[in-house]
Amino acid sequence: MGRKELDLWSASVLGALGILIFLGMWELLTRTNIIDMFFLPPPSQVVQRAWNMTVNDGVLLVDIRMSAMRVLIGFLLSVIVGIPIGLVMGMNPYIRAMINPIISIIRPLPALSWIPLSMLWLGIDEQQKYAIVFMGCFASIVVYTTDATLRVDPLLQRAARNLGASRLQVLLHVTLPGALPDILSGLKVVLAIAWTCVISAEMVGANSGLGFRIWTAKEWSDTSQVLVGMICISLTVLLLDILFRFIEKFLLPWQSKD
Repeated sequence: MGRKELDLWSASVLGALGILIFLGMWELLTRTNIIDMFFLPPPSQVVQRAWNMTVNDGVLLVDIRMSAMRVLIGFLLSVIVGIPIGLVMGMNPYIRAMINPIISIIRPLPALSWIPLSMLWLGIDEQQKYAIVFMGCFASIVVYTTDATLRVDPLLQRAARNLGASRLQVLLHVTLPGALPDILSGLKVVLAIAWTCVISAEMVGANSGLGFRIWTAKEWSDTSQVLVGMICISLTVLLLDILFRFIEKFLLPWQSKD
């Protein structure tokens, strides 16, 4: 017998129920002092802190906007540069052999390792935050794009060339459409990496953003504010992921399910 799959409505209801149970247990354990509220404040207190930061202080929405803008600009720059390089590497073995060692050196470096150099080169302005996100995403995008390009059926490319298509036409009409589903899947993973990059950058040299707010709260032992920042990161990534799915459906209409 095949494995039974839940429909979207059932999965959504069960997911919401699971969250409610989790929040209820969290509230109960902290209110009964089984868990110290200093280390883990109850959800009601976290919600109240978020409300104060939004309505009274007015800083939370500004921090979300600043972090999201830094992520999107740095991420888009890495996409603009990384995808063409990955496509060329996937189609040309000589260029792939030349560039692969460089990508292999850059890719393992965490975002934190770029912060000292970026500060020396760019100071602590916005460009430095964009650069951190760019360097944290660029190598991964190149790798995902190269692998996606290599998975395109070479028979299709050969058939297009035999029909008189130029290299550019093969790239635009055969290779890119064939690699696009895997490229987009990789970009969704890299977008999450972009958030780790910007949070790291904001914790070290920034006066706004969710990373800055979390780090400042840590200095004042404000656990509620730390949790507010963490939850806002998760919610923002979730919203961007939903947006990414709409873009994916637009670019890949043939994969949409009725």
